[in-house]
Amino acid sequence: MKITLPPRVEFIINELEKEGYEAFAVGGCIRDSILEKKPNDWDITTNALPEAIIKTFKHTIPTGIKHGTITVMIDNLPFEVTTYRIDGEYTDNRHPDEVIFTSKLEEDLSRRDFTINAMAYNYSKGLVDPFNGLEDLREGIIKTVGNAHDRFNEDALRMIRAIRFSCQLGFHIEDKTFEAIKLNCELIKNVSIERIREEFSKILLSKEPSRGIENLRIGGLLQYFLPEVLTMFGFDQRNPHHDKDVYYHTLMVMDNTEPRLALRLGALFHDIAKPVTFTLDEKGIGHFYGHELKGKDMCEYILKRLRYDNDTIKKVSNLVYDHMSRYSNLKSSTIKKVITRVGKENLEDLFNLQEADIKASAPPFDFSGIHHLRKKSKEILEHKEPLTVKDLLLKGDDLIRLGLKPGKLIGEILNHLMEKVLEDPKLNKKDQLEEMALEYIEKSKEERGNENE
Repeated sequence: MKITLPPRVEFIINELEKEGYEAFAVGGCIRDSILEKKPNDWDITTNALPEAIIKTFKHTIPTGIKHGTITVMIDNLPFEVTTYRIDGEYTDNRHPDEVIFTSKLEEDLSRRDFTINAMAYNYSKGLVDPFNGLEDLREGIIKTVGNAHDRFNEDALRMIRAIRFSCQLGFHIEDKTFEAIKLNCELIKNVSIERIREEFSKILLSKEPSRGIENLRIGGLLQYFLPEVLTMFGFDQRNPHHDKDVYYHTLMVMDNTEPRLALRLGALFHDIAKPVTFTLDEKGIGHFYGHELKGKDMCEYILKRLRYDNDTIKKVSNLVYDHMSRYSNLKSSTIKKVITRVGKENLEDLFNLQEADIKASAPPFDFSGIHHLRKKSKEILEHKEPLTVKDLLLKGDDLIRLGLKPGKLIGEILNHLMEKVLEDPKLNKKDQLEEMALEYIEKSKEERGNENE
């Protein structure tokens, strides 16, 4: 088998070989090259000790010297070069207690997670594949190197990684490997939420995220970091607009959205509050009044627990809150508030979520509300109609010049004016706004006078 190595990777391998060492490109870059995918990065493994790697190259950074990893800089680009090693005991199910350097490539490959990631390659020896990773690649199988229980006890995150690779590559997880996930799922509690989040996000961005969520559920992992999703499983909506339980409806919505993280998270959580807002009317029909508002709160709480960044949390929670804003009778003022909340840059995500939501419901499918929202939003943005207080032609400083003192009242007046302008954009003229502000001030004085009588 012939794999084309990038010139800089070939250079690093050649330089180490000139010094009498072996060196190979290893791991994911070999897997992706065989699959004819472009590798994200190229890792190199060698029998040269860290000190020898540093001596061989002009520019190096001892990024993980304790574990044998040196970053070699070639043309200002970083390449990780790691000494062959054997990992010691993993008493915390995350990190080896010690690392032992070895001179044998096969011993290094034997510590890796899956057979498809345990292959190495260079031009002089070709493909080194002691655990039949090439065959598993061709068969589309995710299988651990050696005993699955040992691999998952070494690093419990590998259980989620198995599911992630299955989603990304469209591969089947070997039965023994999946059984080991079920038996060892509780170990995931020992892994930091940040590491879990990174793998989970990759699952969401895969071609078929529903496959990943379902495997996380069946494998017993979901209960330890996202138990709220389990409450949707088997929850009968008792509603003629829905022919699936909340869980399978949600999975279908996810699969019908574009692979953008905030959008996929919004799809996952858009109905998260349905089980807690469920009511039955006198005809036995289920309703979920306010589930979008409750869902927004739940979504914010869950995403903070998973340590997502604030920008993602805001985007996702607003998508959840506004996913029901798709009625043909929505007023322009309401649509403007939707645009402001969601952000004009995120409107397409909102429309995509709403369309996916309808497609995953019971037919017939009515997209008229979304078409109305899309059309009106486009008109509002094209006409540059005022959307926020910042767009008002009367500012806080203008109110101060009218004799008001800085404080709460100024904010109240501006919000009052904004509500009027949302209803009628033609009111956004400084003289008219000033007149309305004075009327509001007088009315406020009268109300306060009445309260004091």
